[in-house]
Amino acid sequence: MNRREFSKKVLAAGIGLAAIGRMNLSAQEGGSWDWQKREAFKTNFAPMLFDHFRASTKKDDAVDKLNFIYDRGFRCFEDNGMAGRPKEVQEAVAKRYHELGMKMGLFVAYSDFGVPLMTAHRFSYSDRRTDKAAVREFLKKTMEHAVEVSKRMGNKFCTVVPSRFDESLEEGIQFTNVVENLKFCADICEPSGLVMVLEPLNPKDHPDLWLNKAAQARAVCKAVNSPSCKILYDVYHQQRTEGDLINNIDSCWDEIGYFQVGDNPGRKEAGTGEINYKKIFAHLRQKGYTGFVGLEHGQSDNSKAGDEKFVQAYREVDA
Repeated sequence: MNRREFSKKVLAAGIGLAAIGRMNLSAQEGGSWDWQKREAFKTNFAPMLFDHFRASTKKDDAVDKLNFIYDRGFRCFEDNGMAGRPKEVQEAVAKRYHELGMKMGLFVAYSDFGVPLMTAHRFSYSDRRTDKAAVREFLKKTMEHAVEVSKRMGNKFCTVVPSRFDESLEEGIQFTNVVENLKFCADICEPSGLVMVLEPLNPKDHPDLWLNKAAQARAVCKAVNSPSCKILYDVYHQQRTEGDLINNIDSCWDEIGYFQVGDNPGRKEAGTGEINYKKIFAHLRQKGYTGFVGLEHGQSDNSKAGDEKFVQAYREVDA
């Protein structure tokens, strides 16, 4: 290596340290991407770590994926499956994202869509026997594991879907069962500061689930009355369920702990459907929201060019 080449490398390294938020920290090259647009997003958009940017990152390489999303201006991420990943993967992710100064959003703690576990204390939809004690033991182990993962990862939120509804039980009974079970779970979460966020899912995609509407989730959170039980407001699901998004967000504001997004129809990135995300994000900012906005959706284009289009879609709506 001659002196000129060495000087160029030293200069490049110096620029990288001085402007780490704009320069590429990974071995990836971003093509013709404008470096100035790699500045951090104003909104805490959190891509799904293992589900987005697959064309541009190494398969199952969490560190490579973290580097890539950081390079594109994201300072947050989420991973639904983190609780089930090997401990060494969890530790590698935690180490790297803390080095980058990023924040982790949620992982899923409990979301079995097929059984009326919280609503009816049953482990099987076809078997009508109930076992409250066994359900509580299951929830205890599940939430203790969630707390352990949260401590290892250094994050605060976990998703809980309060299971399938039971046609044989009155709605009021199911509501009471869910509230009591969530109070039990909240008691496990509170000492560590872990927050369960309850996700109402739209009945068109998930016709058998008990929790569908944001107002219903708010009533549950009010009844549980714990800082460890809040709403995960997924804009895609609520557009499919009831629409009137801004009014419904405002009505449930005091119990919303986390947002996720996806456009409709199609559940892809912002700008691919009918939802005015620029307006929604501006509204959240106006209300003082500085929390996570999880990007729990697919990509309209899964190529490398599509990965950059995905990033640009959120540049265009960043309030």
